[in-house]
Amino acid sequence: MLNALHTRLLNDFQRDFPLSPRPYLEIAEHLGVSEEAVLSALNDLSEHDYISRVGPIIPPNQLGVSTLVAMAIPPEQLQRVADQISARPEVNHNYEREHRFNLWFVLIASDAVHLQQVLDSIDEETGYQTLSLPLVDEFFIDLGFNLDLPHV
Repeated sequence: MLNALHTRLLNDFQRDFPLSPRPYLEIAEHLGVSEEAVLSALNDLSEHDYISRVGPIIPPNQLGVSTLVAMAIPPEQLQRVADQISARPEVNHNYEREHRFNLWFVLIASDAVHLQQVLDSIDEETGYQTLSLPLVDEFFIDLGFNLDLPHV
């Protein structure tokens, strides 16, 4: 499914996404294609689950407060709870893990009071308890991937 434009978009703009009034036009000019082609390609990548979103990655606690959250969810309830979590504006994604705590996500809120209100709301809405794991020491891991390298 990946074509040359998809690969260039993924490789060239995982980092250093242009901050401008028309970032997609700037990308298009860089790649020698139209802005519409860039938008269409990004839509394709999203529809086929190659990307989940286009947006900034903001360091923890730079805007408001955040915490890593873990939940222990029975496998038969995991999709339902994950969908409920993903629908919240304070959460941008969640992950399933092979562990008793099998659902993980980062929760971001404007302040500590709002953060706790959201955690309490998730507990009540899902019927399962959240485990809040606030940041103690920050480590940066670059999650960018070069799609031109051989795949193992």
